[in-house]
Amino acid sequence: MGPLIINDIISQNTNFFLAFLIGIGFGFVLESSGFSSSRKLAGVFYGYDTVVLKVFFTAAIVSMLGLLFMSLFNWIDLDMVYINPTYLWSTIIGGAIMGAGFITGGFCPGTSFCAASIGKIDALFFIGGLFLGILIFAEAYPLLEPLYKGSFKGTPTLPQALGMKDGVVVLGIIIVALGMFWVGEWAEKKFPREEY
Repeated sequence: MGPLIINDIISQNTNFFLAFLIGIGFGFVLESSGFSSSRKLAGVFYGYDTVVLKVFFTAAIVSMLGLLFMSLFNWIDLDMVYINPTYLWSTIIGGAIMGAGFITGGFCPGTSFCAASIGKIDALFFIGGLFLGILIFAEAYPLLEPLYKGSFKGTPTLPQALGMKDGVVVLGIIIVALGMFWVGEWAEKKFPREEY
């Protein structure tokens, strides 16, 4: 029963090796899907290309369904799966900063490395900005720590926060995703852009 490493089914070294292979596979899929193009990524915000939205919503749904069914068959104990703790203010502010960077630069951290790996100069500048931001944050951390650790909410899951069963929440998210796919198709027709 999973998680594999916690239950000593695989070693720490095997875990790192599998993570390395999955990372390579993920990068390959990103590049094959065109996610190394800043125009394609920024297209989500401008409505002319919603492939990124569709791919990531699909990935989230597949992951949720996979975990739900593995849990139902006792293949994984969801109580043992690590969940990042929620610090409300740092999440909101960090999300706003990342979103602004995504809109203006056309990359998120993962896709910027994907684009840099095939020689895109704009991605290298984006990565430079990413490291500069990390350096500034690290140096300013003593001042920012109260904000960073403010409004701690524990590690709630969406079903716990809503007081609903896991399956009902997953079904709701699937319905929302289908609605977003429809909105994405509508936006692409409403805000067409010339081929890039």
